[in-house]
Amino acid sequence: MQFPSKLIEDAVNGFATLPGIGKKTALRLVMHLLQKDEKDTQIIADAILKMRNEIKFCKTCHNVSDDDICSICTNSYRDKSVVCIVENFRDIIAIENTRHYNGLYHVLEGLISPMDGIGPEQLNIQTLLMRIKEDEIKEVIMALNPTIDGDTTIFYLSKVLSSYQIKITSIARGIAFGGELEYVDEITLARSIQSRLPYENYMIK
Repeated sequence: MQFPSKLIEDAVNGFATLPGIGKKTALRLVMHLLQKDEKDTQIIADAILKMRNEIKFCKTCHNVSDDDICSICTNSYRDKSVVCIVENFRDIIAIENTRHYNGLYHVLEGLISPMDGIGPEQLNIQTLLMRIKEDEIKEVIMALNPTIDGDTTIFYLSKVLSSYQIKITSIARGIAFGGELEYVDEITLARSIQSRLPYENYMIK
């Protein structure tokens, strides 16, 4: 793709590094920004830079946060006896949008994937164990994507957590195998959480 300006080319190449954005889409975004007022473009640029420089990760659950501890962990109205384990903060957004869950979360920041060289030590598992030891957690809900890596991670966590006096459950299989939580409609996801199963039942397909 030929560009009449090196500035345009650099901007297009920058947008094209984003997931799901090809050169043509990137060019449309650049053209849109060129047509906006400089003030509006500056607002967008400032918001991106501020997010990247100031975003934090909750020291308790690893969710994205503006502060050291996220607003969910500090909310006194949340049920602190239940912790929902998710792969990333996008899954928290999806579950929160259902308005059918009032417990806490724990973000693993990935899944066990031997093919990709990702093992348990690279996930936020140790901090989860510390929370279970120190807090009054009675139930852990496995809300991981129904994929091979998701099932592998659930199997590993269930073995690690089996020595603790807690209830281990998993969201019901209303979500198709291979699907991702963030793309599931809110009603289906809400029903999957409400109809969660004991871990042993989940593994019997």
